[in-house]
Formats: sequence, structure tokens, C-alpha cells
Amino acid sequence: MRYLGIDYGTKKVGLALSDEVGSMAFPESVVPNTKDLLDVVARLVADRGVEAIVVGESRDYKGAENPVHAPANAFAQELGGKTGLPVSFEPEFMTSVQARSLQGDSGMIDASAAALMLQSFLDRTNKRSILDDDNET
Repeated sequence: MRYLGIDYGTKKVGLALSDEVGSMAFPESVVPNTKDLLDVVARLVADRGVEAIVVGESRDYKGAENPVHAPANAFAQELGGKTGLPVSFEPEFMTSVQARSLQGDSGMIDASAAALMLQSFLDRTNKRSILDDDNET
């Protein structure tokens, strides 16, 4: 199952894709947050065969919702409605800092942050799946 990871920002949005089996995440692109964002992302979903979407849950150092939280959630709901795909949320705390420390400043920081967030989701989901399989035997 291919996943799309989204690091939503008010000015730009980082996008990451998983491999076809949903085990590894890769930075895809950074797109401007304009009025066309929903259509741009929906087109990517259709073109790349995405089957599920993971949006970064934006919170501050204390775990409280930050100013990006509400618009990110609204975008996630709109995207889920437009694509008909399930949308999950994954904490994205400090992913931009991690991405910057791994690759330095570049135009792909937001996409790399999306990939880190998506990889966290995939690792947690795949681990749960493996544990569920072990309990069935």
C-alpha cells in the first residue's frame, strides 16, 4: 500500500511517498501553499497510486495545538473528502529540525520532514501488524 505523507505549513507543504509496500518513506517534493494546493495534492495522489494519507500533527513544545494545527486538520479533511482515502495523523514534532541536521539547509527540508514523519507512522504501523501476526499463531 502506497502512502502519502504531508508536512503542512502555511507557506509551503512538504510531501513524501512510501514505496509500494508501505515500508519506506522518501521525500517527494515541496509545493507552495496556495489556493491550488488541494488540487495539486489530489493529482499527485491519483498519479502515484496513493491508497492512504498521513498528515503531520502539529503541536508545540508543551504538546498543545499550535497555530498550524487547525488549518492542517481542515486541509486533511478536505483532502480525504476529495480523494475518498483514509487520512491518519502522526506527530511531527521536530521533524524539520531533524531534516535540517541530516541534510543541511536545502529546498527539500519540508519534504524530508514529511518523510521522517511518514517513516515514523510506517514503522509504528508495521510493528503493530507484525505483533498482530505473531499473536495469531
